[in-house]
Amino acid sequence: MKLHIERDELIVLVQDLIRIDSVNPYLDADGPGEREMAAYLQAKLVEMGLEVRLVPINETACNVIGMLRGTGGGKSLLLNGHMDTVSAKRMDIPPFEPVHEDGKIFGRGSQDMKGSLGAMIAAVEAIQKAGVRLAGDVILTFVADEEYKSIGTEELVKEYRADAAIVCEPSDLDIGVVHKGFAWISCEVRGKSAHGSRPKEGVDAIVHAGRVLQEIDKLSKQLMNKHHPILGSPSVHASLINGGTELSTYPDYCRLDWERRTIPGESKQDVEKEVAAILQKLHDEDESFRASAELFFWRDPYEVSIEEPIFLTLEVACRNRLGRVPRISGFSGWTDAALIQEAGIPTVLFGPTGAGLHGAIEYVETESLVDMAAILAETICEFCR
Repeated sequence: MKLHIERDELIVLVQDLIRIDSVNPYLDADGPGEREMAAYLQAKLVEMGLEVRLVPINETACNVIGMLRGTGGGKSLLLNGHMDTVSAKRMDIPPFEPVHEDGKIFGRGSQDMKGSLGAMIAAVEAIQKAGVRLAGDVILTFVADEEYKSIGTEELVKEYRADAAIVCEPSDLDIGVVHKGFAWISCEVRGKSAHGSRPKEGVDAIVHAGRVLQEIDKLSKQLMNKHHPILGSPSVHASLINGGTELSTYPDYCRLDWERRTIPGESKQDVEKEVAAILQKLHDEDESFRASAELFFWRDPYEVSIEEPIFLTLEVACRNRLGRVPRISGFSGWTDAALIQEAGIPTVLFGPTGAGLHGAIEYVETESLVDMAAILAETICEFCR
């Protein structure tokens, strides 16, 4: 079976995708969201002859689903990629004027992850042009809002199921099987306002928040004792702080937000107990300390077995194309793989090589996209036969 990836067509497709501003409006108020990108992809999938759905989520966000139907009786495979990007305002290159030079495609979203969207499409086109008839379905899912709260994939897994999934985040052509989760915690510290010249009457909420920060620092060191063989240790860091009214007044309020990154085996309940223990300790040490905290957003860590058929099939396809055994890797950040895996679909991470993820100069390596598309095409043919 000979599957051919049209290199030049793939480059043009990725450049077309980069030209479309799909900055997430929750990260940048000027961002238009995914609507224009979704319309482009919808038209492309229709042109390919796939079954296509445009699924609105809110005024700026929507998903695009394209299905290549199999003849029946085979396993189904879901490929997932997000259409949104982070802000492009502080880039050192024109973000939406993609340049292809030195074997790289430059622009916002080139690596994260419009290159992958192009490779997903190129893989299916190669299968179609080769006249391969699959038994199982291939589901291409282009989702919204991964860079913020992943409402796109949250909606996706309510309706779609498959025997396995590949989330096409950039992985340097290695196979990702694990990544960290995270919790966002908000803590409100209460003091007592008073004139700055009357210390006996005031309770400084900002100073008390500083005690919380000291405990977060201690927790950060304690977490180094936990370890995952791929991800290393969990972590915690202070993110935002706000309090006070003016220089001559004791502040009666301070809000402190922090982020806790988790590894497999750590639960939401574990982190909630951790937070409660900090506040209880500080109150026991000083009865004037008054604070409350809420874990207001949670995402589970993700891990999949390397014995899953999708991992084994993808590994063979990588060896055949690259002439090497792909590295088993992990992601320090969070991806939609956790939501798909949580929905009961065995999921791996696989994508191209590049640099500048969320950075001032972002690019994806062209040949890695061609390799990625070829590997996806072989994986589809073997898994869905």
